[in-house]
Amino acid sequence: MTQGTVVTDLDLPYFNSDGLERDEAMALAEELAKESWIVRTDVGFAVLRQADVSALLRDKRFFNAISLIPQMQQAEDPTGYFSQRSPSIITTEGDAHTRLRRLVSPAFTPAAADRHRPAMRSVVTDLVAPWRGEGHIELVAEVCEPYPIPIICEVLGAPKEDWQLFSAWATGIFKIFNSNVNEDLPDIIAASTALADYVSDMVEERRSTPGEDLLSDLIAAEEAGDRLTTDELARLAEAVLMAGTDTTRNQLGCVMALFAQHPEQWARLRADRSLVPKAIEEAMRYLGAVRATVRYASCDIVYRDLLFPEGTIVTTMLAAANRDPAVFDHPDDFDIEATRGTEQMTFGSGVHRCLGAALARAELQEALSVLLDEFATVSLDGPVEWKPPGFGIWGPARLPLAFTRPD
Repeated sequence: MTQGTVVTDLDLPYFNSDGLERDEAMALAEELAKESWIVRTDVGFAVLRQADVSALLRDKRFFNAISLIPQMQQAEDPTGYFSQRSPSIITTEGDAHTRLRRLVSPAFTPAAADRHRPAMRSVVTDLVAPWRGEGHIELVAEVCEPYPIPIICEVLGAPKEDWQLFSAWATGIFKIFNSNVNEDLPDIIAASTALADYVSDMVEERRSTPGEDLLSDLIAAEEAGDRLTTDELARLAEAVLMAGTDTTRNQLGCVMALFAQHPEQWARLRADRSLVPKAIEEAMRYLGAVRATVRYASCDIVYRDLLFPEGTIVTTMLAAANRDPAVFDHPDDFDIEATRGTEQMTFGSGVHRCLGAALARAELQEALSVLLDEFATVSLDGPVEWKPPGFGIWGPARLPLAFTRPD
């Protein structure tokens, strides 16, 4: 193939997962990956192999497509909400993104996340406590859904009693992903504005009275005289709320659904708690809540002798990359003791790799540790109800578990 062959001119396999369950979609992706590293989709193209997924995510010329959501949904903007908003770390690119990432990264280290571990354990323990004598629990409603919001409050330094405010704001802001922006725009604007006002008040307070929280760390962040503005801090708090809510609750559901279906793995983990970090990584590889992320070509790009014209949409299939047999031995086995020489892809890669990865790992590890304390055995107490396959952040909608208590 000569360099610069236009990707749209190729006769490529077509990947269509409409109407397929997750396992069926995964099987289709694995079969197509044997034919080609790239396939067509309804909106553009998708890459299926780990090396290509990683390479495209690290290529700074491929921009995050989240910024295209209003345009792709043909959203009306009578108030100028989208056009007048300051850039977010999620949607900025180039020098602007590098600046924001450089300023905020020191606040998202593993050490920064570790100081919130006691609060994480406390929240999960309190959520499970009412069910200890029952022998069963619907984990999504009782634990997974409510768990992340109090942690976000803790991380930002907001009072615990305000978690319901944050929960309502998260619900409103997340409506931007509902494919109905024109109808949902008033709710999106109201939630985003209320959160920005709340955070702005917190910033003013923290400037004079710093605390042991993320917002104080971000206010103090400075390099060569450059600091975050109040508006940038508010947008970052919104990004933390968005990125740290649905991902954590869905991934925790995926983790426990796996263990309920693999009781021998649960027994091994209870016998050796040092495997908890490894178990989380294996669960995220085997059943990641973030199954794909979308990029678009910011200019004409040649990759692997293919020309991707400016504007071409490319989906990087993280779930397929996590099962690539060229990278992972026995990729379809869930084994918490397996040695995986390559990191799972669920956190992404490149300049937009999940900034809160350390925080997410801490949340999942602490939640799993508490559940290991609470459940001697765990099994399904009925069928798992999964969210529709098309959900960008995906997991159980309902997870009924039966458990026994430790002696």
